[in-house]
Amino acid sequence: MLNRIGKQTIIFRNKPTVIGRYSIVGPKEGKGNFGKYFHKVLEDDLYGENSYEKAECKMLKETITEAIFSAGLQSKDIDALFAGDLMNQIISSSFSARTIGVPYIGLFGACSTMAESLIMGSCFIDGGFGRYVACATGSHFSSAEKQFRYPLELGTQRPPSSQWTVTGMGCTVLGKRDTGIVVESATIGNVIDWGVNDVNNMGAAMAPACVETLKAHLSDTKRKPSDYDLIITGDLGKL
Repeated sequence: MLNRIGKQTIIFRNKPTVIGRYSIVGPKEGKGNFGKYFHKVLEDDLYGENSYEKAECKMLKETITEAIFSAGLQSKDIDALFAGDLMNQIISSSFSARTIGVPYIGLFGACSTMAESLIMGSCFIDGGFGRYVACATGSHFSSAEKQFRYPLELGTQRPPSSQWTVTGMGCTVLGKRDTGIVVESATIGNVIDWGVNDVNNMGAAMAPACVETLKAHLSDTKRKPSDYDLIITGDLGKL
């Protein structure tokens, strides 16, 4: 039986279950509307390191380790780590995998990496290729600014529409258990390019793909928005 419906949606018939999770964020994120939901909020986004890149690596490694621990598991129990970040050669994820010592599949989708890791991890569990997988991603505002835009030392002016990359890491451990949150399905979006060329307004560039993916999901599943308790999305800019 083909495990998909419609054009873009995968169905997970063996119900991969969320059995562990952990998150670490920076001071700015901790002051936001969702601050109380994060497991750990840093007081200093350097996190005791002498560079933002090292801080990012430290945060992601700790997040993955704590998520595994929260599932009542050890690193040796994890059959695969699906992870990615925003630095060159996804080094935060690669260094974390090196330290933790688990089979590793690196991913890069920028903002979509968390969803990508959950999709791939769910396919892994659903297909019987492993018992437990860790799905993780992270970014650091200051290292991302240096990577993609302007080093903070330049003091570049920021318009209201300018993106603000999160300083935060998240990891979800998936397995098979009788109770818990299950990953039921996943709708994979297409690349939609409306020619938005304002580098300070990535929100406008992202919006068309977001809408098309939501439309595809509702069409494939034959559902309507009112069937959901929450439909959550967003972008990197205020607008």
